[in-house]
Amino acid sequence: MRSSKENDLMFTYLNLINFKAWRKTGSIALKPVTMLLGTNSSGKSSLIQSLLLLKQTAQSPDRTTHLNLGGDELHDYFSFGEFDNVLTQGTRTPRQFSIAFAFQRQKPARVQAGSFEAAYGQTSSGGIAIQELCLSTDGRRFRAIRREKGAYSVMVDDEQQPRGKGRHLAPERSIAFPAEAIPLLDKDGPLLEDLSLAIRRELVNIVYLGPLRRKPERDYVWNKSMPGEVGSDGHRAIDVLLSSALTRNGEQSAIIEGVSNWLARMKVADKLEVHQISRSTRYEVVIHRDGVAANLRDVGIGISQVLPVLTVAHFAPAGSTIILEEPEIHLHPLAQSVLAELFVELSRERQVQFIVETHSEHLFRRMQTLIAQGKTKPEQCAMFFVERSKADAVLRPLEVDEFGTVKNWPPNFFGDSVGEARAQAQARSERLRGAING
Repeated sequence: MRSSKENDLMFTYLNLINFKAWRKTGSIALKPVTMLLGTNSSGKSSLIQSLLLLKQTAQSPDRTTHLNLGGDELHDYFSFGEFDNVLTQGTRTPRQFSIAFAFQRQKPARVQAGSFEAAYGQTSSGGIAIQELCLSTDGRRFRAIRREKGAYSVMVDDEQQPRGKGRHLAPERSIAFPAEAIPLLDKDGPLLEDLSLAIRRELVNIVYLGPLRRKPERDYVWNKSMPGEVGSDGHRAIDVLLSSALTRNGEQSAIIEGVSNWLARMKVADKLEVHQISRSTRYEVVIHRDGVAANLRDVGIGISQVLPVLTVAHFAPAGSTIILEEPEIHLHPLAQSVLAELFVELSRERQVQFIVETHSEHLFRRMQTLIAQGKTKPEQCAMFFVERSKADAVLRPLEVDEFGTVKNWPPNFFGDSVGEARAQAQARSERLRGAING
């Protein structure tokens, strides 16, 4: 069912310079549904990783850290290694990389729109330090600029004279100015604090599900509580479904209903249920299809791999940005195409944003069809093709009109389907001629 309400946008653009494979992305327009397509090792995942790097920094227990490159397997999404592992190879002076993004909210909030930009360099001791941090909102711009010996100058707008200088003014977790900087800003101090909190909210509200998802168990223990997150490998997805099935909370119970409905739309199952095993504290997930009920462990791997995708799409709070890598893995073509409907419908109904890295032609083609049918609009979705030009990643925004037609189709986008059909026809013709002449 199509809703008339507009999406409450989250991230609106991303811009990377000298970040891993990206010499310079330019401003990448992010929409309620954004799809990243391209070959393996083209740089798609690096776009996603830039936001996850900031997320794990914003959530770092050490407020003095400038950038958390990871290493804690329990709490970090990625281990980026060292500075040179992040910096684009061949980068000359200045040896810096930068990440920038903007966000926007339509719902009432203290800060409805803002932007973040940070440039990072390497210290003499080999660590990473912010060279310049710029946070902007409502026509105001707050900057922290690194000077000699680790001191920072705090600047506002285009002022030439800093409001203050010193090592004590170093930024915190990449997203905030220290408490000592706030009094220097007079009446703008509270605005900067609100902006930092808004930026932190956008980053913390990122929900990430990677391409390697955990295989199902035969049964599970329910601890009678709803988990806080699904996990990057989807290992808590079943816990979410158990809580949804076994609680009387209307909002929570709707999760398993939604997941079950989408499994049916994908034609991979008729419905999903949770059954208690005897009178124990253990439960099994049961899949119904064609009159047969089977344990999740005994059905095709595609169902268990898509369950975390469907679960996180219904479980992530409104206002979240859901980042998915290869959501189509192990699914048959029809189910892959229905994922496009999931993203379009739930982004609007649940007010969540999807950023999807995919290799699926079927998912992409269905997105074109949804645009042609008027079920979504080109301005509500963005599609990008990522390719390599020698060592550097290159981004090609796909120009899609209101009928779903791509105006700048890259050569061999999903292979040469026309060429394959021509080769098949030629081979068939030659074999038939050979049979007749023989």
